[in-house]
Amino acid sequence: MFKSLEVFKISHAMASHAARQQAVVARNIANADTPGYAARVLPEFEDIVGHHRSTARMHTTRPGHFGSTLEPAAIRPEDAKGHTSPNGNGVSLEEEMIKAVNVKRQHDRALAIYKSSLKVLRTSLGRQ
Repeated sequence: MFKSLEVFKISHAMASHAARQQAVVARNIANADTPGYAARVLPEFEDIVGHHRSTARMHTTRPGHFGSTLEPAAIRPEDAKGHTSPNGNGVSLEEEMIKAVNVKRQHDRALAIYKSSLKVLRTSLGRQ
């Protein structure tokens, strides 16, 4: 029942994207000293949703509706653009720490959306 509501689909996709992004950040940090390693990044969730909206073939009745489900598993990490060290490594630990904080915020936001949506649904059903 909950999986058919768009707000739950989006919050699930947002949390899944945050988990995948955290894995990419962790891999970058683990390879911070590996010569020739290029840092990887995932596209931002907002960019994925924006692209999803522009490529949907179904017509919507309201701007809040989507044509189909979001599939974060189809998004692949890309090489990050930026500086490289003399040994060819492109990982900046400072940037990766900032990314990790932003990923945690995104995951917390997804959980907050999910919890508040459940609360609204329970209230509308007369349950506390």
